[in-house]
Amino acid sequence: MEKGKANDSIMLDVNARLQTFKHWPFKEDCACTPEKMAEAGFYCCGGENEPDLVRCYFCRKELDGWEPDDDPWTEHASHTRGLCPYVNLGKKPHELTVMDVLSIIEPERSKCLMMKMHDNWADKFNQRCEDKRREIDVCAPK
Repeated sequence: MEKGKANDSIMLDVNARLQTFKHWPFKEDCACTPEKMAEAGFYCCGGENEPDLVRCYFCRKELDGWEPDDDPWTEHASHTRGLCPYVNLGKKPHELTVMDVLSIIEPERSKCLMMKMHDNWADKFNQRCEDKRREIDVCAPK
């Protein structure tokens, strides 16, 4: 599993997500302030080369290329096309109940994680197949 993906359960807490935005380029007078980003489920995971790279704790979607007037909830919803359990629930962090997390969000989050792992595996498998085809083509008589 990729670094930082297995042990991020602390990011369920909006305050933990907020703490990751120390070097976030958009502060006051912007639609995508650290508070709004964290509220929308994101935590900052970019480094010096990608200071505006964020990941949703709930669906694992990563987004970068933020503009000062981008609304985090709108961007999140448009890029996940109904696949984020947190966005689909339609609640702010302070509105979440234990039942929301245990019966809706976490089971759907697990599905998102499994889909990401499957897609990653399939991409690697397809690349290995393509590499092997090229290898065979080089050896095959013409």
